[in-house]
Amino acid sequence: MEAAGLNRIVRAEDVAHMGITEVIRHMPSVYAEYRRLVASIKKHRPHIAILIDFPDVNLRLARELKKLGIPVLYFVSPQLWAWKRSRLRWVQQRVTRMMVIFPFEAPFYRARNVDAEFVGHPLAELPLPTISREQFAATYMFANREAPQSSSHRSRHWIALLPGSRWKEVESNLPTMLEAAALLGPNFDFLIPVASTLDKQILSKFVFQETLPRIQWPKSSITLVPDAREALHHARASVVASGTATVQAAVIGNPFVVVYRVSPLTFRVAKRLVHYPPEIWPPHQLDADGNLPIAMVNLIAGRRIVPELLQTRFTAENVAEALRPLLADTPERSQMIADLAKVRAALQPTSASTSINRVCDTAEILLNQNAHPRGPNSPANV
Repeated sequence: MEAAGLNRIVRAEDVAHMGITEVIRHMPSVYAEYRRLVASIKKHRPHIAILIDFPDVNLRLARELKKLGIPVLYFVSPQLWAWKRSRLRWVQQRVTRMMVIFPFEAPFYRARNVDAEFVGHPLAELPLPTISREQFAATYMFANREAPQSSSHRSRHWIALLPGSRWKEVESNLPTMLEAAALLGPNFDFLIPVASTLDKQILSKFVFQETLPRIQWPKSSITLVPDAREALHHARASVVASGTATVQAAVIGNPFVVVYRVSPLTFRVAKRLVHYPPEIWPPHQLDADGNLPIAMVNLIAGRRIVPELLQTRFTAENVAEALRPLLADTPERSQMIADLAKVRAALQPTSASTSINRVCDTAEILLNQNAHPRGPNSPANV
């Protein structure tokens, strides 16, 4: 945005901290930056505010904007339909238009007196990667291997392992994924995309020096790659930690298994807090352990189309068992590919416009409705 000529009052990277102690330690400086942002809004009086995700800050910022009579366009809804539903009243009071990226969110908000529009998911609008399998293998998989690869080695199936974008997720999820890889045998290669939030050298040490020797699995079958979408595009199937990556896998059409593990206390608390309204997921449709689905792809489909292995069910044996039908030409694989195609279609409204263009169109409408006293020829502030 700054490169496009916009005036950046607060740098997001200066106030982005994760972890309880880290947030507490930086709280004075974070709150000072928030006050500076509010002061700038009061001084410049923008014609409209476009808030994107980040509900802990943006819903509070919307209160200040509402006091000033500034329309609030909110893009990417917080998951109020899953938990913290008490915040819904803040949306009702402070948000002029909610622009949502999942199809079930718009009816949820409209039924609760919030002006909402489904604009489509940006990931569903991206074209498939153009790099060929041969180019991908030559660039990432075989370029740095010392031993020459046989034709059978080059032709075997690839499986993508996506453990998450945060280091705690990697530590919790990746070892079990690699143990499952060992159970599947030597006839597969495994791709681990390195998220931009992770240090490749630290991840490499964790995989090749700490985890693989412990499970006695050869290093040659594992490759770290830079792009998750390319890995998903060429993989036969994948193991994906719950999160945005499940939407990536769905829109690419790659069959996958969803996994996730957190501390037992965190899981128990989340299980008590997360409740879906009946129009999103019927309360009686629980899994064998009494859990609601957490994978967004299942919520979009309205039924369980991909397996979810959570907490104690997330074992190497269960992952390998769930993956095997997706690796061969089975009815299970064909059905999942067809179901994922329907999810991708559901994430794309019939209009030819993109989700970002729809947000811009709505912003222009609100700008015209909120003419500034300086006159119709004055430049708009956003």
